Amino acid sequence: MINSSYNVRVWALDTRRNAAGQITSYRVRWRVEREDFRESFKHYRQAENFRSDLLSAQNKGESFDLVSGLPSSMTRPKGDMSWYDFTVAYIDMKWPDTAATARQTRAEALMRVMPVFIKASKNSPDAKVVRSALRQWGYNTEYRTAREVPADVRKVLDWLARNTLSVKAATDPDILRALQRAVTRRLDGKKFAPSVARKTRGVLFNALDYAIEKKLIEANPLASVKWTAMPKGKRKVDTRAVPNPIQARTLLAGVGALPRSGPRLEAFFGTMYYAGLRPEEAVSLNKRNLASFPEPVWNEETNEFDYDWGEFRLDKAEPHVGGRWTDSGKPRDDRPLKSRDDDEERTVAFPPDLTRLLWRHVRMFGYGPDGRLFQAEQGGEIPMITYTRAWRAARKAVLTEQVRATPLAARPYDLRHAAVSTQLAAGVDPATVAEWAGHSVAVLLEIYAAFLDGGQAANRARIEKILGHKPKGES
Repeated sequence: MINSSYNVRVWALDTRRNAAGQITSYRVRWRVEREDFRESFKHYRQAENFRSDLLSAQNKGESFDLVSGLPSSMTRPKGDMSWYDFTVAYIDMKWPDTAATARQTRAEALMRVMPVFIKASKNSPDAKVVRSALRQWGYNTEYRTAREVPADVRKVLDWLARNTLSVKAATDPDILRALQRAVTRRLDGKKFAPSVARKTRGVLFNALDYAIEKKLIEANPLASVKWTAMPKGKRKVDTRAVPNPIQARTLLAGVGALPRSGPRLEAFFGTMYYAGLRPEEAVSLNKRNLASFPEPVWNEETNEFDYDWGEFRLDKAEPHVGGRWTDSGKPRDDRPLKSRDDDEERTVAFPPDLTRLLWRHVRMFGYGPDGRLFQAEQGGEIPMITYTRAWRAARKAVLTEQVRATPLAARPYDLRHAAVSTQLAAGVDPATVAEWAGHSVAVLLEIYAAFLDGGQAANRARIEKILGHKPKGES
């Protein structure tokens, strides 16, 4: 019995409209032998891509199934999907309710395991080409469905749809062993950081749970497998990266001395060092967040202004993730504070040193039209590239070449580590430090209980004092 045919005709797209004349969907129509088929899509690009797949299969001389109307390259047994098609469905399912950073993390995790599911072939696209196609288009719902996918990228994605293993392959012991390696090791064989490996395994586990919901597999194969190769180690700060107070202040002054953007950024970095803010929290600071901002008081005895403690009341963050992943298309996403609900705030106390820096900043630059505290020269938020370049320049200006070769204050984020470590070293109650930092006490002690640079000697001196030893140099 003949169940396929090469007698195929594909028509142009049809549009469906509502009573107001607005387009509600796009329909692809095609005929196999004497049977008509149709498929409707919400977005034009989805419909056009599906139609292009049909035409491509026809041009390649593929036979079309008389029951489903689809070419052999687009059909699989009932209850089965290629790994690429499945992961795209998983990405699309998660996309609407996910933050931009999570979208990117999920895409990168699935890209790491994709090579395990690619069938060996002499005509395989280059691995870098595959990763680029997945990152820019395949695993980006917005770009893939609402924009025109370049022809060369579409060719790669179509190839993946045809040449990746079935989802059921994930239950095979050999595939599981290969997945363990893909999750724990980079392509060059070096181990991923424990946090990267855990995130990748978490995404893979969640995706396979979704495969159960889709009835593609019966059980999650990762649930019964213990991966001994998972990188060990707790989340912790590299103590070599944490600047002490003298080093931190020197770096802040170095930023302020930079031409053009430097003076605008000294207080910006100051919020990270003195208040322990994350960069995305510092970027979003607004006049409304200054819950307590006491004015300076002139001291007749010292002939200078005195500054008091202040408080931020933080209500949101703007993490940088790139316009491809945000709903707005802007490089930064507008998000609640990390690990908090939409309307949940966090109060952070900051010392007089930062109060002084902030008052100087406000006098020099004022607030933005929307109340934004830190603005770019042309207005608006400070681009990440601007402050990262300034930090590198300040580090080069104030640190010796030998010190620059170390991890000391290599990233602006190390200022936050220094802030929390300073608070802990000063004896501030861990619960208070955790509240200011936006962490639980358990996470705080796991990650931030780091020595300040040069702090080992001070701790040893304390122990010696308790044990009754006299400090060196005393008789």
